[in-house]
Amino acid sequence: MDDSFVGMSGGEIFHEMMLRQKVEHIFGYPGGAILPVFDAIHESEYFKFILPRHEQGAGHMAEGYAKATGKVGVVLVTSGPGATNVVTAMADALADGIPLVVFTGQVPTGAIGTDAFQEADVVGISRGCTKWNVMVKDIAELPRRINEAFTIATSGRPGPVLVDLPKDVTAAILRRPIPTNAFIPARPTAIPNTAIGAFTEDAQVRPEPLLEKAAALINMAKRPVIYAGQGVLGHPDGHKILAKLANDGNIPVTTTLCGLGAFDEMDPKSLHMLGMHGSCYANLAMQNADLIIALGARFDDRVTGNLKLFAPEAVKAANEDRGGILHFEIMPKNINKVVEATHAIEGDVTENVRSMLPMIRSSERKGWFDQITEWKEKYPWYYEKPVDDEATLKPQQLIEALDRQTRDIKDKVIITTGVGQHQMWAAQLFRWRHPRSFITSGGLGTMGYGLPSAIGAKVAKPDHIVVDIDGDASFSMTAMELATAAEFKIGVKVLLLNNSFQGMVKQWQDLFYKNRYSGTTMKNPDFCKLAEAMGVKAIRVTKTSEIEEKMAEFLAHDGPVLMDAVVCKKEHLFPMVPGGKALDDFIIHPSLEKKNRST
Repeated sequence: MDDSFVGMSGGEIFHEMMLRQKVEHIFGYPGGAILPVFDAIHESEYFKFILPRHEQGAGHMAEGYAKATGKVGVVLVTSGPGATNVVTAMADALADGIPLVVFTGQVPTGAIGTDAFQEADVVGISRGCTKWNVMVKDIAELPRRINEAFTIATSGRPGPVLVDLPKDVTAAILRRPIPTNAFIPARPTAIPNTAIGAFTEDAQVRPEPLLEKAAALINMAKRPVIYAGQGVLGHPDGHKILAKLANDGNIPVTTTLCGLGAFDEMDPKSLHMLGMHGSCYANLAMQNADLIIALGARFDDRVTGNLKLFAPEAVKAANEDRGGILHFEIMPKNINKVVEATHAIEGDVTENVRSMLPMIRSSERKGWFDQITEWKEKYPWYYEKPVDDEATLKPQQLIEALDRQTRDIKDKVIITTGVGQHQMWAAQLFRWRHPRSFITSGGLGTMGYGLPSAIGAKVAKPDHIVVDIDGDASFSMTAMELATAAEFKIGVKVLLLNNSFQGMVKQWQDLFYKNRYSGTTMKNPDFCKLAEAMGVKAIRVTKTSEIEEKMAEFLAHDGPVLMDAVVCKKEHLFPMVPGGKALDDFIIHPSLEKKNRST
């Protein structure tokens, strides 16, 4: 029993628990139901509180903070709409495996169920977008529930947890010693009828026999490929172990959108990102590989394309017992959920691969790498560059300039994005070399994510250059958070690719809906004036001849800054795998297609 909390209010216990959990930053917004907590943390010298302009912004800031550091992002908001405004961020964090602990105010316990002012069933509402949630109904539970929240948020596959705090609980005074240790039941494991292995008493899996089988298949494979996801980044050594597996086994590597940075893209073995807008050569490698080694990836539909046509050579090799799909995964429900694995190794991905490494033999695989080189030469990232320095800008030019000017400091650069064409161009054209350098919304595809997540990342890593590459439509959803950056002197940079359209949706309307632009044209404000009104430096670039000078000015500015890059209105994103097509049935840029036909 712990008597150290006796005499404290619920709000004071919250403050003490944040110290014990080593929380350094909290993102949130006050309100009546959560005021006992806000009063207790008033001017705390132990952590910094960041006040956004909207609770959704607080959630995405906490996500950016968590992704940049691997630590828990903490959110503190009031009841009712304050809590429901964080639902999108929690759903986003659940989709992408980001550790958040969200504390929400609630009406007093005696008023619950009476439709009291700003009452909402937050536990019920958040059940589908959290790993775990709980309402604390007695002050004696509070320390234990907070400990449980942080433990659950960071255990297994990380994710969001919600703790609902009725006002009478946070205002009450604790009068007796209490238990404070977290009680976490044994986690479930994969279903026994999959080829996973024996169970131990604590529901973990013994991987050794499967690691031997996996190593044997890797050593036997003629055309293996490593498919690495964000799960590799969950361990501090993940990127190192991935590189060692690729080097020791001489195996090419492709990554998911959220896995970018797990493998150095300057390495010749890099295939860059795969999927709907991934590299053609990564997609071709997946479709032609006799062995796919999936590390911390979940076979998302944007990666697989048409499932019936996915990985035919690996399926064939599995049937002949000479290859197939190896799935290293920490989350049991992701195993055999989308794609049936030949062998699945459940548990910490990095530690299991580390254990397997001594069994891996090097192989030249010259024919495989020759084929990949041929694909790389035939299908490079491609767009038509303006021939006139005064011509309208292409969005890709700005990303390439950013990449050039940060080439020698990549270990100190973090890129965030919104969602849309700009997100994919950033993934394609910026060279990713370091873990936790790319922060984006993958699974949920949340527009408005870029700026607040950049603020969170910059708070976490003040010595890094943090750039939000954004589109005007996505940026507009949370643009007021520029005021947050200005108020708290958070030096984020927004590279705004402004085409006055919802570019990704417009592209689909061009390709599949006969240019009927239903709801995709936007009349924007003057973004430079908007930024300046909030105390943020603004730069506008409109032609190629200005790019290098203005990009240098943009990167050199210490405080928050926005660059409004006015780009052409009709630029399509290639390559593209249309819905329902096989992963290697991609559309490439018409000019590249014409060039390939002529040669």
